[in-house]
Amino acid sequence: MISDDEWQQTPDAVRRALERLWAENQHLREQLGQTSRNSSRPPSTDPPSVPKREQPTTGRKAGGQPGHASSNRPLVPPEQVTKFVPLRPAHCRHCGTAFSPAAQDESPLVRQVFEIPPMVREVTEYQQHTLLCSQCGQRTTAELPPGVPSGAYGPRLTAIAATLTGCYHLSKRAVSDIFATFFAVPISEGSVVRVEATLSAALAHPYAEALLAARAADRKWVDETGWRQQRDPDPGAPPTDKLKKAWLWVVVTSAATVFCIRRSRGRQVVSELLGEQPQGIFHTDRHSAYHRLLLTCRQLCWAHLRRDFQKLVERGGIAATVGAALVAETQQLFHLCHRIRDGTLTRVEFIRQMALVQAAVRAHLQHGAITADPRTATFCRILQRLDAALWTFVTHEGVEPTNNRAERAIRPAVLWRKLCFGTQTSAGSRSVERILTAVATCRQQGRNVLEYLTAVASATYQRQQVPSLINSTGTIIHRLEGETP
Repeated sequence: MISDDEWQQTPDAVRRALERLWAENQHLREQLGQTSRNSSRPPSTDPPSVPKREQPTTGRKAGGQPGHASSNRPLVPPEQVTKFVPLRPAHCRHCGTAFSPAAQDESPLVRQVFEIPPMVREVTEYQQHTLLCSQCGQRTTAELPPGVPSGAYGPRLTAIAATLTGCYHLSKRAVSDIFATFFAVPISEGSVVRVEATLSAALAHPYAEALLAARAADRKWVDETGWRQQRDPDPGAPPTDKLKKAWLWVVVTSAATVFCIRRSRGRQVVSELLGEQPQGIFHTDRHSAYHRLLLTCRQLCWAHLRRDFQKLVERGGIAATVGAALVAETQQLFHLCHRIRDGTLTRVEFIRQMALVQAAVRAHLQHGAITADPRTATFCRILQRLDAALWTFVTHEGVEPTNNRAERAIRPAVLWRKLCFGTQTSAGSRSVERILTAVATCRQQGRNVLEYLTAVASATYQRQQVPSLINSTGTIIHRLEGETP
């Protein structure tokens, strides 16, 4: 360490250089110290040195607790049973008396056993004869009947391949191996790509409908994450081999979940997804691309903010004091949100207690904005400018304080990216965003993904109208309602 006397004797140029090095060193230390608690990194990337999250102990043993609802598998109705095997005892187990053949049990014990029959591929060979006309001497080849695909794979096989990649995030090689192992169908990795491209083209119109429905929704959860598109840029972008970074965007609404892959992380993508004049309430993080949205119609994610406050705590010094106070207020905020969700707190009392939290948070941000730590001061001043977007969940009943729905929706796409390392071309990106949109929207509607994709492929091969992703009566997100961190 340099003493005060030595620092005073140090030339100004050397002082500035040392200050830059100290700032850079602190920044690098913070990057090395990033965990799931102070950044957006997933818990799976935490090193062993990071302590586990503290969970309140209940003293109960693991597993089902007394009085919990059972989760028994319901019996299949008789009309869906493939085979009935009646079993009657021939003799009494105790005395050996033979039972009469006419003896019946009105309520026998039922045991249903599920089995998958051997999967036999179905191969249809179309023999197109070419005949010579005896009158004009010209040859005529028979046409294929309607619905026959131009390639070698039918609609259900096409849908299964797309489901395995887009729904279960399997690689092209794994899909090829599954078809060979389970169905004895030879399909190369390149053929899997072509099958996906066929389904992508068929999903173009349903995707556009889903995007329009998402724009019209009154509440939207928006998020973005990194992606890799390794070859050609998006249409209209200048050709270059250096562009490899792309971004995967998602918009979650009650009507649809829409994905989009673009080279940019800027405001033009927000306009493309949400429209030139976005309407409704938007759940977002602090990314600057969302600043074009009205603050009064925007809700910042407090789960992100809690991690930012924890980062202040770990920075030490003045930042730690401000961060610790903000972390405490955030915990109180979530406690109140849990209570109003559980029905143990009235709306009026919630607003009254949240007013105290709002006043405390604003006071701590004001204190942090005038501290000597420039990074802490800048962070606090940014939040002060975004103050209106911090409390939308208080002024609008039913609005959540987090952006968890978008984060949960984008997580499967991140797993896919880690397995396939992104896409090679813009056409591949369009295929990914459309299939992801179809899978996520079908799931939130309770629709069978495979059946929908099969119907899309069948309609395409028969040159009929492709079924829509949007229900005419609208859709409700069943799995996500009422969830708070």
